[in-house]
Amino acid sequence: MKKQLFLIGAILVFIAEIIVLIIFAVQSPDFSQDTVAVNEVVQSVTRDFDNLGTHKSPNSLDYVVLDEGGAVIYKTKSGLSESENAAIAHRDTVVGIERGKVIIYNDGVQTLQSGKRTAMSVLAVAIALSCGICVGYAVYIHYTVIRPFLKLKGFAERVACGNLDIPLEMDRRNLFGAFTESFDIMRSELKKARIAEAQAQQSKKELVAKLSHDIKTPVASIKAVSEVGLAVAGGEKDRANYTQIIGKADQINTLVTNLFTATLEELQQLTVTPTNIESGRVKTMLENADYLHKADIPELPECLVFADGLRLQQVFDNIFSNSYKYAKTAVTVAAEKSDKYINVIIEDFGGGVPKEELPVLKEKFRRGSNSANTEGAGLGLYISDYFMKEMQGGLEIDNGEHGLKVTVTLKLSGRI
Repeated sequence: MKKQLFLIGAILVFIAEIIVLIIFAVQSPDFSQDTVAVNEVVQSVTRDFDNLGTHKSPNSLDYVVLDEGGAVIYKTKSGLSESENAAIAHRDTVVGIERGKVIIYNDGVQTLQSGKRTAMSVLAVAIALSCGICVGYAVYIHYTVIRPFLKLKGFAERVACGNLDIPLEMDRRNLFGAFTESFDIMRSELKKARIAEAQAQQSKKELVAKLSHDIKTPVASIKAVSEVGLAVAGGEKDRANYTQIIGKADQINTLVTNLFTATLEELQQLTVTPTNIESGRVKTMLENADYLHKADIPELPECLVFADGLRLQQVFDNIFSNSYKYAKTAVTVAAEKSDKYINVIIEDFGGGVPKEELPVLKEKFRRGSNSANTEGAGLGLYISDYFMKEMQGGLEIDNGEHGLKVTVTLKLSGRI
């Protein structure tokens, strides 16, 4: 509807401009004089020639009366042509009378100039309206097209970083409402796929644990029997065979044990590149992470911190997402600065978790007992802890006064 109003307004103003230009173009200047009015002036001047001091103009024409020598003996106002040559140049009407001449002022030029001024004023107003409509339409385009695309850009960056918990804010009234809704549906589907993948990985781990147990039991038996055989073997060849069997059993046992201590290859693909970041930018990250706008973000002390902006945003996103998802309460944010670090303390009002669960919350695929009925993969705090260590900072989890308290420690790199 707004788009139609802008277009209709622009078309109307454009039509008005065209009409004014056409009217001004087709009009031809009329410099002719009213002959009846001129005759009235000539007769009146002739009648009162000897007594022009009391002479009154019979109509609205302005004129100058010259004597036989060309001297001005009467004029209706100043600024009129006072000689025959000036009158000819100005296209005034010159009428000879018995003892002089009457120069009747031609106001056609003045009328033309007045018409020009009026036309220019109308065009100026029309141009101003056109500019206003263009500016208004630009603002409308900014709010209905550009801003939604900027939101989509930030949303895409978060999805690319693996943050699938924060929904995309949608406004069905703008042109891209359905478009943004499709993006959020994509986020939801990706999140479901990630949860399914996490569950598959957990099932795989459980399968590996079960197979490892099943394998270790017969291997242990083989090793025990071989050790007995080695002890009672009489020949050198038999002792060598039993020794080889025991060595292979130990090798199998080592390989099975390594299944539990394998390195986390997926973390090696998440590069962390810390640089110097102003604390004001850290505040902006906190505001971006607070997608429900329930937190009062304080001003942080002016300083430079050593961090990766992209990864630090992920850390804050994960913390706020957990608070809103599990505690479902408002969040408080505080900042404390020391000589080498600045601590950002984020606490919800959900009552926290049992004390014995605190040490395992940063482990992979581990979640608190308060998350039983809430979907999640148990990766957020685990990955956040890894990022903070890579940025030479830290992530501490504890029960605060009102709920779960997460302290993000950022290393200082200098002062502004």
